[in-house]
Amino acid sequence: MDIRQWVIERARQAKHASRPLSLLSADVKNQALRAMADAIKANESIIVKANRKDLGTATQLTKAMVDRLTLTPKRITDMQTGLRDVAALPDPVGSNGGMWKRPNGLKIGRVRVPIGVIGIIYESRPNVTADTAGLCLKSGNAVVLRGGSEAIHSNTAIVNILTNTARDNGVPEGAITFLENPNRQAITEMLSLTEYIDLIIPRGGEGLMKAVTSQSKIPVIKHDKGVCHIYVDCDADLQMAQEVCFNAKTQRPGTCNAVEALLIHEHIAPKFLPLLGEKFHKAGIEIRGCSKTVSLIPNAMRATEDDWGREFLDLILAVKIVPDMDTAMEHIVNYGSSHTESIITKNEATAQRFLKEVDASAVMVNASTRFNDGFQFGLGAEMGISTTRIHARGPMGLEELTCQKFIVLGDGQVRE
Repeated sequence: MDIRQWVIERARQAKHASRPLSLLSADVKNQALRAMADAIKANESIIVKANRKDLGTATQLTKAMVDRLTLTPKRITDMQTGLRDVAALPDPVGSNGGMWKRPNGLKIGRVRVPIGVIGIIYESRPNVTADTAGLCLKSGNAVVLRGGSEAIHSNTAIVNILTNTARDNGVPEGAITFLENPNRQAITEMLSLTEYIDLIIPRGGEGLMKAVTSQSKIPVIKHDKGVCHIYVDCDADLQMAQEVCFNAKTQRPGTCNAVEALLIHEHIAPKFLPLLGEKFHKAGIEIRGCSKTVSLIPNAMRATEDDWGREFLDLILAVKIVPDMDTAMEHIVNYGSSHTESIITKNEATAQRFLKEVDASAVMVNASTRFNDGFQFGLGAEMGISTTRIHARGPMGLEELTCQKFIVLGDGQVRE
């Protein structure tokens, strides 16, 4: 069987599973999810061993990619917790927004239904395998997973655990399908299967996004790069600002919701930046700043034009001093990626204006950008953070994995 036929066969299995999966009760799905979480815990040593194989061949990856690839005990625990949290959430399938009555007596309403078959194309992070499988199962969608070759052993181990457990708990075979062939042609073939796959969600670097969006014949919801900013206003609590900025950069710099640039109001820069620069220097963070920033932070390097709007995914931070919030917002328009933007201020009017005028999947006040995350937002796990404006934006949880259909109740009405 050639690779195209192989991919078609796997997608066909997922399509075949999608209808019975969509009809499963919430109790069956929840029991399967809890059993899958238990199985991850019981087989932790197998997952760790597989992950070490992947890390052993990761010599060509960047530090950020290696960080994303690594499964620490905490990240494995987070996979288990995510599956249990999804099980505990309300089932969106079948929920409705009420009904209304037309003058002719027809009753009209809408109910949430699964999208069908969702294709996930992702890089590095093997925890995505468990998160997306769990969310798709709970929302009644079959899923076709295509992880990166750098995580092939980790993903295979996790998928085998999940699929065997799901099958043993009443989930139809094929509901969780994994394309384990590392050949890139598998992705190309997958993106052409409009007959079997209803939606594509890519998660990864800019190159992956461009390739998927240019080749796909299937609708795509992008989970694009995160060029996230924090604007420190002239009315900011400077101690709060220091703590928030430090957390947003250092807590996990290889993630899409880590801050990549700070915009500092010129009135507080002379007092704020030297202290912040010292704190960042001790943490090993490289500052790339404007000329005014370099004059205030001795260890800072002069930023180039390429540094504004760049997703570093590393212990590197761009810093610019601005005269006012209008200039900060204009910078965000020019260099942001519509992912996450935050302001630090005690001025309520300023905060409200920032919330209203800044366009991103999440806009925050006095909080770290690292909170733009499905788990942190109470959505359980997440498919990722959508930067697309249609259908779903921001962390994609269960509701975003469903669509609506109309239901019409009549008693013999005919259209005249």
